[in-house]
Amino acid sequence: MTSKTLDLSPARWIWYPSGRCLQNTFVLFRRELDLSAAPKAATGWIVADSRYRLFVNGQRVQWGPAPADPQHLEADPLDLTSLLHPGKNVIGCEVLFYGHGEGTWPLGKPGFLFQLDIETADGDKTSLVSDSSWQAHIARSWQPGHYTRWYLRALQEEFDACLYPYGWSATGFSSDTDWLPAMEQNCPANMPVLCSTYDDYMMDIIGDQNRCDLSPRSIPLLNEELIPVKCLAESLWIAWDRPPREYFECRTPNAFRVAGSLCADETEPGKWRVILDGTRGAALTYEFAEQIVGWPYFTIHARAGTVVELLVHEAHEIGGPALLNTHWESWSRFICKDGENNFEPFDYESLRWLQLHIHGAAGEVRVERVGVRRRTFPWPNSPQVSCSDSNLQRLLNASINTLHNSAQETLVDGMARERQQYSGDVAHQAHAIYFAFGETRLPARYINTYSRGITHEGYFLDCWPAYDRLCRVMQRQLYLSKWGPILDHGIGFVFDCFHHYMYSGDLSSLEKPFAALVQFVEYLQSIRRSDGLLPVEDIGTPCVWMDHIAYRQTRHKKCAFNLYASAMLGNAFAPLCTAFGDTGLARDSQSLARNLLDAAIKHFWHPERGLFCVNLPWRSEEREDRFCDRSLATSILFDQCPGNNTEAALRMLVECPPEMGFSYPANACWRLWALAKAGRIDVILKDLRERWAALDSVRLNNTLQEDWEVIPDSTASEWSHCPVVPLYLFFMAIAGIKPLAPGFSRCEIRPQLGDLEHVSLVAHTVQGPIRFESAGKQGSRSLRIQLPERCAAELILPAGEQVDLSPLPSLAPPGHKRYALPWAKETVLPLKIA
Repeated sequence: MTSKTLDLSPARWIWYPSGRCLQNTFVLFRRELDLSAAPKAATGWIVADSRYRLFVNGQRVQWGPAPADPQHLEADPLDLTSLLHPGKNVIGCEVLFYGHGEGTWPLGKPGFLFQLDIETADGDKTSLVSDSSWQAHIARSWQPGHYTRWYLRALQEEFDACLYPYGWSATGFSSDTDWLPAMEQNCPANMPVLCSTYDDYMMDIIGDQNRCDLSPRSIPLLNEELIPVKCLAESLWIAWDRPPREYFECRTPNAFRVAGSLCADETEPGKWRVILDGTRGAALTYEFAEQIVGWPYFTIHARAGTVVELLVHEAHEIGGPALLNTHWESWSRFICKDGENNFEPFDYESLRWLQLHIHGAAGEVRVERVGVRRRTFPWPNSPQVSCSDSNLQRLLNASINTLHNSAQETLVDGMARERQQYSGDVAHQAHAIYFAFGETRLPARYINTYSRGITHEGYFLDCWPAYDRLCRVMQRQLYLSKWGPILDHGIGFVFDCFHHYMYSGDLSSLEKPFAALVQFVEYLQSIRRSDGLLPVEDIGTPCVWMDHIAYRQTRHKKCAFNLYASAMLGNAFAPLCTAFGDTGLARDSQSLARNLLDAAIKHFWHPERGLFCVNLPWRSEEREDRFCDRSLATSILFDQCPGNNTEAALRMLVECPPEMGFSYPANACWRLWALAKAGRIDVILKDLRERWAALDSVRLNNTLQEDWEVIPDSTASEWSHCPVVPLYLFFMAIAGIKPLAPGFSRCEIRPQLGDLEHVSLVAHTVQGPIRFESAGKQGSRSLRIQLPERCAAELILPAGEQVDLSPLPSLAPPGHKRYALPWAKETVLPLKIA
C-alpha cells in the first residue's frame, strides 16, 4: 500500500455557521447543480468528520468515511456518473459530528469536504466543490448534544420524523430561513479538519499541519445488501409503570410488566398489524437467519407522535427478557410523522435479533419491510474451503460469516460492543483474510492505521484508531482502571507486520510502521528489570494482558510475556530489520531475544518436569505448579525449550490438565499451531469437533463467539467476535501451507489430513492460487496440488511415503522428508501414510 496524499483545492472544509458544535450534531448540506447534458464522467472525493451519508437526487449513495487516525483522514472516492442527469440535480449530505470519542473515532473537529469533476457527453467540463455556495441546515430531527450510548458508542440516536425536512436532497425542495450559507473553515484542503481553527470546546485541541495529511481511501467502499428478517419470532404487550423515556434513559427497576402475548397479526407475508390502546406498548421481536452487521430498517404506518424504539441484540431466547436493551444500550428511537415512515438508523449495528417497541399513540399501526442493509467487505475472491465432515464444514461457514462481520474497514474484535481494532488475539484473523480471500489491502490498512497509535514513550495505543486507550491513559494515571495500552498487543503487532511482508512481499507498506516498531522495541529494552526480564506489573500506564482466563494472577503472565517478546525479536523484528538493510539492528534484536530467553529459562524452566512453569518463582508460596498453554505453545513453536526438550510441554498441550491455564478462543490458536508443528493433527481435529463445532454461536448465529461460554440476552457475551481459528487452521495446519520467502515466492506445504476423507481448498497468494485437494481415507488417499507460476513449493511428507518427487537436502520435521514440487503445474500423488 503506497502512501499518497490528496489536495482537494479549491474545495473548502465547510460547516454550519457557528462558534461551537455540540456532540451528536447533524448538519445537512445541500447543493443544486445544472447540467447541460448527461455526464460522461462524474468522479471525485468526499470526506467528513465524523461520518456522512450521501444522497444524489434523493437516492442514498454511500456512507463513510472509514475509521482513521484523525491526523491522517482518508477521503472516499465518488463516482456519481450514473446518478446525475441533464437539467437540475441535487447533491445532499447528512454529516454527523460524534463529538465524544468511541470505538471507531477517537477525536476530531466537525467538517465536510467535497470535490467532484464532471465531464458531460457534449465535452463540457466543470467542477463542484464544497464552499459557501452550499446550504447548511442543523437537523433538529436529531437533537444536538444528545447523550452517548455508552463508553465506546457515541450516538444514542433519537430521530423525530416530524422535524425532518423530507425532500431536501431532491429537486423541487424550497429551503426556508433555517438553511444558511455554509461557513468556510480555516483549514487547507490537503489537511484533515482537525487542523482548522474552529473552536473545539470539548477537548481544546488543534492539529499540527506538519504532522497531518489527507489521503485517498486505501480500501474499496463496502458492499451493501438488503437482508429481510427470517420471521416475527415473538410479540408481547408491555404495560408501563414508569415512563418509557425514563426507563430507556436510566433503566429504572420495575418500570414495566409483560401484559400479554401475540400483540401483532401478520396480515400477509412480511406485513404485521398492531392495534395500540394508547397505554400499553407493543414489542415485536424479529429473527434473522444468522448474525450480520449493517443498518436495520423498517417501514411503519402510524399516527404522528407514535414512538418506536428499535432494539438489537446478538442473542435472544424466546421467553427471556421482554425488551432487548440488555446489550450495551443497543437501541435507537424514532418518532413517527403521520402516515408512512421509512426508518433506518444512521449508524450500523451487529445483530441477529431486531425488536420494535411501539407506543405513545392509539389506533392501528402497520409494520412491513423489516430487515438490515448488510455491509460487507468486497473481497477479491470467494472463499473455497470444504471438507467431508459436516460439523467441521458448518464451523468453517461460521468462521467465514464471522469474518464478514469483524473485517470491514478495520480488523475489530466484535461489532456489537466496541467496534475497535486490536493487534494480538484480534489480528490473527488476518491469516484467514490472506488465505481465504486473497486480500492484502485491508491488512495493509490495519497496519498503517494501527501504527499511527505509537506514543511518545514508545508503546502502542493498542486499539487505535479508537477513543478507548486515550481515555485509559488518563484513568491509569489516577489508578482508576486495570486496562491500559496492552504491551503484548504491541508484540503481536510486530508479528503482524512480519506476516504481512511474508504474505504480500510488500515492504514499502511497512516503511512508516517500521519506524514505530523500532521505537517500540527501544521502549521494551528500557523497561527490563534487574532480573533480565520484562515486567508485567507496576509498569505505569501500559499493562500486560496475554489472556483473561488462562492466568490466576498477573505475575503468572511474566513467563509467557517474555517468551513471546523473545520470539518476536528473533523471528519477526530481526528479519524485518534485515529486510530494511539494518543488519546491526537485526543483530542487536537477536541478542536481546537470546538474553530474554536465557532469563526466562533461569526463572521459569522447571528442570524436574521439563517445561516452563509460570509460577516457579513463587511455587513455595503458592504450594502448587501452574502452567499456561501460551508459554508451552510458544516454547514449542519457537524452539525455546532447553535441549529442544519439548516432550513434556507437548504432552500437557495434548492432555490439558487442570494445572494448565487454557486461553480463550481468539488465543487458542497458539496451542493448535504448536500441536500442528508436532504433528498432532488428531488432537486438533478432536478439538475442532468437540470444542469448537459445539459452540452455541456456531449452532445459532453462524458465528464464532468471544468466550467458550456465552449467555443469550446478556450484556457481557459477544456472539460474533473474531476467533476464526478453524478457518486459518485448515490452510496453515491441515493443508500446512506457509510462505518461506516474502510474497510467497517460495512456500512450504505439509499436509496433515488425519481422518478427513476429503479436503478441498484454494489458498490465495499474491503469486496466484494454490489449489489443494485430498481424497480418500488415511492410508489410501490421493493428494492433488496445483501451484501458481512464480511460486517454488516444498512438500513435506512422512519419510515412508513413496512419491516420484525430487528430495531436498534442507531440514524437515523428525520422521519426514522434504521434496520439491514442480512449478506451475498440477501434481497428483498417491499417499499411503499421510
